Amino acid sequence: MGRIIKLQKPQASEAAAPKIAFKDAVDRVIEGDCVANMRALPEGCADLIFADPPYNLMLEGELRRPDNSRVGAVDDEWDQIGSFADYDRFTRDWLTAARHVLKPSGSLWVIGSYHNIFRVGAILQDLGFWILNDVIWRKTNPMPNFRGRRFTNAHETLIWATRDRNQKSYTFNYEAMKALNDELQMRSDWTIPICSGGERIKDEAGAKAHSTQKPEALLHRVIVSSTKPGDVILDPFFGSGTTGAVAKRLGRRFIGLERDPRYARVARARIAGVAPAAHEAIEVTKSKRAEPRVPFGQVVERGLLPPGTVLTGPGKRHTAKVRADGTLVCADASGSIHRIAAHVQGLDACNGWTFWHYEGKGGALVSIDTLRQKMRAELG
Repeated sequence: MGRIIKLQKPQASEAAAPKIAFKDAVDRVIEGDCVANMRALPEGCADLIFADPPYNLMLEGELRRPDNSRVGAVDDEWDQIGSFADYDRFTRDWLTAARHVLKPSGSLWVIGSYHNIFRVGAILQDLGFWILNDVIWRKTNPMPNFRGRRFTNAHETLIWATRDRNQKSYTFNYEAMKALNDELQMRSDWTIPICSGGERIKDEAGAKAHSTQKPEALLHRVIVSSTKPGDVILDPFFGSGTTGAVAKRLGRRFIGLERDPRYARVARARIAGVAPAAHEAIEVTKSKRAEPRVPFGQVVERGLLPPGTVLTGPGKRHTAKVRADGTLVCADASGSIHRIAAHVQGLDACNGWTFWHYEGKGGALVSIDTLRQKMRAELG
């Protein structure tokens, strides 16, 4: 993954690229201009777009460490764009093409630094995309500021956006993100190391195959958060293929667009060596709202809790009996599991599924919610 487009107007042959069939694009690296190729792809073929466009760093001269050794900074030709106007035209072109390939229910992630991300964000909004979050990727091992004239650039920014402002449907695996974060809501600041060590792809001479390779951990979080197994992820700046490698491992499909044949070769070889995870390993934790509704009465109908079963609250301070119609009765009231749970505690509301317990084997108290989960599992 990286920034591999030379910022020049497409040639006539690129602008008139032949149509690309979906079957010929999925799980492949397609060489050529990303704008022309996105226009040639079928409309609405991607569930997610992850874009790592040129940052337009505008570096002047070499960077040196205090010992005068040269810093391997990003000075590739593809990042040397020129004026802000040129960059804005390019950004508008590729984002417009991205709208063409993105499903109406899809979303887009784009990553950048202070050099470009604010310009990209403004153009996103101008084109009708709707920003859901900006995420700060905080690097645990950033490159120092060797000149000592600025703060160390220790983060990059990701923008997550839907295709349209009024889009009702898009994928966000909230529960999966919470599980990934030790049952705490995932925040919009992510602490992840930069790509280094054995993960860094090297060329035949032992040098970096791509100067801006992103860590697989970053793409893992993006893909798990906002796609489902089998979804198609398009990366218009494919570079060394990080998006494709992680997508394949997690049971997603990918479309990689790459202009530089050298990077395309690296990406293909890298992805060929990735083994997909087993089907059961790539399922994401679903939102409770998305789970099938199971009325308590169905638990009674199935005989999982026969009429007359005594339920108790925490500490056995409150009791109620199950009735044949799926309601509970206590000393002075009857009603749903939720109404009676609230009543015995003097509350306005209470979740009866988590409040009430029944006596299981050996006298242990078991939450009635385990019976609901059993029925949900049977429903598939």
